[in-house]
Amino acid sequence: MNQPNPHQAIYNIAALCAAHGLTEVVLSPGSRCAPLTLAFSRHPQTNVRVVPDERAAAFIGLGIAQARRVPTVLVCTSGTAGLNYAPAVAEAFYQQVPLLILTADRPPEWIDQLDGQTIRQNGLYGPHVKCSYTFPTDTTHPDAKWHANRLMNEAINLAKAYPPGPVHVNIPLREPLYPTGEVEFEEVRVIRDSIEPLSTVWWEEMGEKEPLYELLENALVVVGQQQSASLSPILQDFATATKATIISDTIGNASDIASSITHQDIFLSSTNTEFLESLRPRLLITFGKSIISKALKQYLRKYPPAQHWHLQEHSGPTADVFGTLTHIFRVGVADCLRYLEGMPSSSRKSKVSIPTRPPSPLGQAWQTADQKAKSFLTNWFESFPQSNWTEFQALSSVLVGSGSSLAEKSLHLANSMAVRYANILGIPAGVEVCANRGTSGIDGCTSTAVGYALAEPEKQVVLLTGDVAFFYDRNAFWHNYPTPNLRVVLLNNHGGGIFRIIDGPRQQPELDEFFETRQQLTAENLCRDFHLPYFPVDSMAKLEAALPVFFGPEGAGGVLEIQTDSKVNAAFFEQYRAAVKQAFS
Repeated sequence: MNQPNPHQAIYNIAALCAAHGLTEVVLSPGSRCAPLTLAFSRHPQTNVRVVPDERAAAFIGLGIAQARRVPTVLVCTSGTAGLNYAPAVAEAFYQQVPLLILTADRPPEWIDQLDGQTIRQNGLYGPHVKCSYTFPTDTTHPDAKWHANRLMNEAINLAKAYPPGPVHVNIPLREPLYPTGEVEFEEVRVIRDSIEPLSTVWWEEMGEKEPLYELLENALVVVGQQQSASLSPILQDFATATKATIISDTIGNASDIASSITHQDIFLSSTNTEFLESLRPRLLITFGKSIISKALKQYLRKYPPAQHWHLQEHSGPTADVFGTLTHIFRVGVADCLRYLEGMPSSSRKSKVSIPTRPPSPLGQAWQTADQKAKSFLTNWFESFPQSNWTEFQALSSVLVGSGSSLAEKSLHLANSMAVRYANILGIPAGVEVCANRGTSGIDGCTSTAVGYALAEPEKQVVLLTGDVAFFYDRNAFWHNYPTPNLRVVLLNNHGGGIFRIIDGPRQQPELDEFFETRQQLTAENLCRDFHLPYFPVDSMAKLEAALPVFFGPEGAGGVLEIQTDSKVNAAFFEQYRAAVKQAFS
């Protein structure tokens, strides 16, 4: 009588993932994970990529999941390998990007017994996963096999369910780890979990109580981080019908909406209380995830609206970012905006006659301030020499005219100054923007862009990064997969220049050594090691000459390294802040 295969339930994980549409796998080599490795590598429907560094592997998986919008499967061996996933897991949790994390483990009896590569892996990622499961150690009994199937279905469905995010499954494995014959895949039981959208009863009840058109035309809509601009047409119609004012951070991917506010970081730095009071909304509507703008956060905390509605599909935690939250509506954002868009027209059908309205005083105040900020930037840059800011302006210009259409480009912004430059200066409307703003760490910005480029080979992926973030994550390139569609623009000022503009560290005598992380590296050796085209520039003239070649359709990717001076950048920023204060006070 044939004995049941002790690893059959492990092999079935690959089949179950494929049945659920989870076909992208990023694997880091190891021995304890051998049954998982063989299962995924031999399954005909899975696409397995090998990345040796687990930290980079997890961020690459994050980038793939950002592009595909389905969970990426991560597989690693036991011990500290899984710990190296932690930064990307936390980023995925706060950015609500789905990952299925499979960590191989020693059997439970060997935990804390000084066995090699053995640590406490159950619940390894703490509160930064939606749930952590422990796979049955012995799955030869039919009940245990049924349990394993149910557990994996639940884990996969949970990773996809709103809000999506990382789910961890720890898998203890006993030897022998390698099969003597072929890996066989059984027909697996697939359990699908779908949640019906909630009704709009809340909106119907509120609409009966009072017409909303006056409230909506004095509304501010803040768009948090969202992956795509799919809501833009709906937002455009909503703004046109209601006269509400739309604000989008760069990472909100809503800057292509006509009349949207994009330069709030500039004019909200004003100290003129009368001017700031004129911008206070009666209603704040928010959706999406995090925002970059510190000025906007501080403004709304100091000048709170009478009501703050947050739109969020289904269940899940809600962040009270501004400390102003009054209502959470668990509805589809698109459906809700369409409903509210109809409120002014439904009010016009009532006994109250409402003529076609010009922009509201609130909307006019925000529009005037935004236009003034745009004019300020244009005039300011004409009178200042080269710095990271002028280099970013040159990059923005070439993004528009570098061959492929804007829809075929994806701009990835590294933390910490790169994403701030983009949010203050703005980027061309229509370019998709991605950034690791779930946790805002520098540790996997490059790996995430690499993963996105691997998943979208037909799209030109541009990463704008600083030197500390770039060199910290150099293992993003340590794999065997070409990324000719990836263009990395490296602003190298040989240190963490952000500390020169933050009050506190910049006043300390220890700034250079203990805060700024001074280093003398260039990208030349890295590009040689990983066979990447290298474009070094140290002047605006060389930059302007290099950009058309670097972004040209015949280009082979690579790194454009711009040498800059941290002290010059800091001096520029100080003059900029002084000029803003004078212009808007």
